Amino acid sequence: MDQEHLYVEVADRIEQLISKKSLKVGDRLLSVRSLSKEQGISLSTAFQAYYHLESKGLIEARPQSGYYIKYSPKHTLQVPLCCEPIDEVVPVSLDDMISSVYRDLRSDKLTNFTMGAPSFKLLPAAKLNKSVLQALRESNDSCLNYEHIQGNSQLRQQIARQSFNWGGALSEEDVVVTAGCMEALSLCLKAVTHPGDAVAIESPTYFGIFQVMESLGLKVVEVPADPAKGPDLSYLEQAIKKFNIKACLFVCNFNNPLGSCMPDEKKKQLVEMLAKKEIPLIEDDIYGELYFGKTRPKTCKTFDKKGLVLQCSSFSKSLAPGYRIGWIVPGKFKEKIIQLKRMNNVSTNTLAQVAIAHFLQNGRYELHLRHLRKALHTQCLKYTQAIAEYFPEDTRMTRPEGGFTLWVEMNKKADGYKLHKRALKQGIGIAPGQIFSSQGQFHNFFRLSYGQPWDAKIDQGLKTLAELVRRF
Repeated sequence: MDQEHLYVEVADRIEQLISKKSLKVGDRLLSVRSLSKEQGISLSTAFQAYYHLESKGLIEARPQSGYYIKYSPKHTLQVPLCCEPIDEVVPVSLDDMISSVYRDLRSDKLTNFTMGAPSFKLLPAAKLNKSVLQALRESNDSCLNYEHIQGNSQLRQQIARQSFNWGGALSEEDVVVTAGCMEALSLCLKAVTHPGDAVAIESPTYFGIFQVMESLGLKVVEVPADPAKGPDLSYLEQAIKKFNIKACLFVCNFNNPLGSCMPDEKKKQLVEMLAKKEIPLIEDDIYGELYFGKTRPKTCKTFDKKGLVLQCSSFSKSLAPGYRIGWIVPGKFKEKIIQLKRMNNVSTNTLAQVAIAHFLQNGRYELHLRHLRKALHTQCLKYTQAIAEYFPEDTRMTRPEGGFTLWVEMNKKADGYKLHKRALKQGIGIAPGQIFSSQGQFHNFFRLSYGQPWDAKIDQGLKTLAELVRRF
């Protein structure tokens, strides 16, 4: 085994002991020299294992004393409760509240916990720039012409190869490139619904989905979601009969804001249940590659035998938000999707497609993803530890296994939107819980993104936020 994997393996085993409470806060670890002898590894590998755990905030080095356990699952907060279902279907506008949240998003003065995206510091800017230059050099027309309506063939080929990770076996002909994931979702909704139709979504979920559905004149049926396992399928089955649901739209891997990941067996159950009723499933898999475990979770598309799953994703959360390159694997709805795209925008940005295709062809994407996952996992641990330490004891918080976001439940007396307003005055941005429900539920919740690397400013921002919560 190479040295890199060896130190990770040693660190993982120590992390498991911490997780199982065999090692507790304050326990002293073996010295680096003793660890080296006991495990039969080099001093360098032993140092790397401890440094890896230290970067995650699990252990700490004390001068002239050694390494000690700093963190334990005992110190984590409880998981938020599931929401109560609301048995009605009504269109609701959240535009004013969302506008307030995102008005000052780009301000450098803001300690920004709002953006569900990676920090620029975590993105491979220099290597992407090289791919852009290479794309221009190799292009006969300097990437000035329209690209094929279905998307650049080399990019579609690379996306098809990525499907191997989630259990798929796609060809480039199965993929349609779009301008980001939101266009992908919009095209899919247009392809499988008509104005006035009812669409099932999980609750809470990303507010952008409500806005798309509102613009298309669709009605929402909110399906309660477990903070760890995703939508309640028993509730969905009853709702299908009651509301004549025409389509479902779920984020099954690391839902925003919950960070929940639907177990693979449950995904299979969902796909089979909808297939019996011929109901299309639009699967937003934009966070699927951002897992913290050893393997990528499967997708609903993995279990699709009838072409009823329309899988959507993009590079916005993993590589280049500003390039706006997404895609759809539309199954039996491919021709309808291409027709709608032709009417919508004809072609997606040529240069961005070719540059990303070049980046993927050179094997840079997987290496970048490994670094990004490691960074996000470390940041997640640091943020959750700080919240557990600074916030009131009755605070609840999710425990995501991937993605960017934490879902925080406060005391019933607290109000997420009021907290957002008060935090803005202190130079802190958060997303209030109300905007993650079409019916304004989750008044005492807020979403907090850990996409920004940990530093003193983030630490102080969380302390200030905790104090604002206490004042409720």
